[in-house]
Amino acid sequence: MKKILYSLLMFASVTIFAQKNPNVKFAVCNDAVGTVNLFNARKAMVQSTTPYKATALPANLKKFSYLAQNGLTEVKYKKDVGTLDWMTLSNYNTQYGLPETNPVIIEGYEFNDSTTKIYADIIDKIEVNDFNGKKTLFITTVQKYQY
Repeated sequence: MKKILYSLLMFASVTIFAQKNPNVKFAVCNDAVGTVNLFNARKAMVQSTTPYKATALPANLKKFSYLAQNGLTEVKYKKDVGTLDWMTLSNYNTQYGLPETNPVIIEGYEFNDSTTKIYADIIDKIEVNDFNGKKTLFITTVQKYQY
């Protein structure tokens, strides 16, 4: 009986942790992943935003198609404004003592390519949890930016 309860508990925790957050809309700028909220809060830096549906992604965004369930926005910075800080997922894995090639879960979306760059400002919380039997980073994003 204990084994059955333990199995159900493990399945439930994986299911809860891996739920995709429908409120998060991802954006890509300079080949790094952020959120639409991140760039909306920094409109002075943004030259243009182009939202795409999952079925109509241009070739340069196809590699991010796994994030396009709610659409995907391409952002372009204004000239001479610099850029926000970003880091690869492999670096985050290393910081938390995990293998560099581990997948990372961001708001329920599984990022299998650890060379993917994400903007540091989207991170609200990072936790290490079990996912499919191995330790995995779970990242929660900032929902509302306060400036």
